[in-house]
Amino acid sequence: MARGEGAEQLPPTLLPSVKHIPQDGLRTAKKEKKTKKNLSIWSKLCYAIGGAPYQITGSALGFFLQIYLLDVAQLDPFYASIILFVGRAWDAVTDPTVGFLVSRSPWTRHGRMMPWILLSTPFAVISYFLIWVVPPVENGKVVWYLIFYCLFQSLQTCFHVPYSALTMFISSEQKERDSATAYRMTIEVLGSVIGTAIQGQIVGGANAPCLNHTSLNDSVVQLSSDVNTSHVSLDDTKQAYMLASGVISIIYVFCAAVLFLGVREQKNVQRKADRHLSFVEGLRLLQTHGPYVKLVAGFLFTSLAFMLMEGNFALFITYTLGFRDDFQNILLVIMLSGTLTIPLWQLFLTRFGKKTAVYVGISWAIPFMILVVCIESNLIVSYIVSLAAGFSVAAAFLLPWSMLPDVVDDFKVQNPESQGHEAIFYSFYVFFTKFASGVSLGISTLSLHFAGYVTRGCVQPDSVHLTLRLLVSAAPVSLIILGLLIFSSYPINEERRQQNRSQLQALLQDSSEQDSDTSESSDVGSAV
Repeated sequence: MARGEGAEQLPPTLLPSVKHIPQDGLRTAKKEKKTKKNLSIWSKLCYAIGGAPYQITGSALGFFLQIYLLDVAQLDPFYASIILFVGRAWDAVTDPTVGFLVSRSPWTRHGRMMPWILLSTPFAVISYFLIWVVPPVENGKVVWYLIFYCLFQSLQTCFHVPYSALTMFISSEQKERDSATAYRMTIEVLGSVIGTAIQGQIVGGANAPCLNHTSLNDSVVQLSSDVNTSHVSLDDTKQAYMLASGVISIIYVFCAAVLFLGVREQKNVQRKADRHLSFVEGLRLLQTHGPYVKLVAGFLFTSLAFMLMEGNFALFITYTLGFRDDFQNILLVIMLSGTLTIPLWQLFLTRFGKKTAVYVGISWAIPFMILVVCIESNLIVSYIVSLAAGFSVAAAFLLPWSMLPDVVDDFKVQNPESQGHEAIFYSFYVFFTKFASGVSLGISTLSLHFAGYVTRGCVQPDSVHLTLRLLVSAAPVSLIILGLLIFSSYPINEERRQQNRSQLQALLQDSSEQDSDTSESSDVGSAV
């Protein structure tokens, strides 16, 4: 400390004069210094870039893993559904586990969150690459994908849970956190665009050729000679998936390095937890806070709607709409539209409030989800619908992570004696959403199995087309409506947010003054 160094340089006869330094002036100077220490644009940008790996790999897995397992790895839909469900369910279970481990981690010179991010990255990259490798052993495919899919989800959780909780430790200012969250959401949606573009364009140039099938059932017919057949072999498609995963792995490492080098975790932003909580205690703690329960329940259904559509949209475009050679471009339009509208939604929620943004942003997708299954197979109309639907994708990305800090702040104000549980709030939110998405993907893929899905078939049975329409339209619309109904009882509006902000700042100032008094007493005592 500068003050301590100055005291040591004074002659002993002058030491008593230190006691006459006005303490109020010292506190005021400290407060002004803290107030002026806002996050720089560079820090916000580096923090935002750290969220890209999760979305890049998530978009690639979300849009392409199902069709990869079915048409490239050539797994039966039943086994594919097991892989998707177990992988997501395992991913969900690891979130609260990692959250509790992070909350118990000791502080290091790099912070508490950063070591988790740094150490998990190389192993996550390796396991991600191996997901997109078709093993040479036919009988071991299911085990192969189960192991590496679950392993990657675990390692990525070790990255994403600390990164999500890092929002509360980059600044004590709510305005700065909201601004950093907007940066993060913009980069994350851009990451989804990058993941969709890399995976889609590389794989789209080497599409596995479909196979003509004959059947006594009129639902599956022999294709006529005018159908375009691809001259690309299945091995070329496998190589394309490996190439795409290699490029994404390199980007993953780069983003993690930028986050680690460009962001400093602030140790004294929040008070330490009074004691560590068990899993049951943490769950009981969250259940007692009504705003958190309602926020998680609302976003659980709305996120589930978009995940359900995401997981089945590639198959819907390929088979039901018949745009086998254009599905990757349609997906890219959705994500690009979402990226460009993130700043607009940030302005909207600042002007009209976050709760209003939820109603407008999420419900915007409903007419387009209905329209996409009602139109004939028209490529131009499909692009227009995808462009408009991207607006809601942006809102679905931005709003949950923008509103979670508000709930955490509300809890701190109502429970000033119970602090330091940020990782628990974030990890349980991710747990519930991931577990629900695992159930939805498992059920949707299993429903394709019962509908009679034909692996690599150029034409699917009518029952498959009906199932895909339900999965990308009727089911998501119902889930969105249910989620919005739950949001109607969400109690944190703009007025309550501002009140929480003022009370939390007062609590932080009181804590800072106590720490300052203790530190000054210690300095004077050591000087004497």
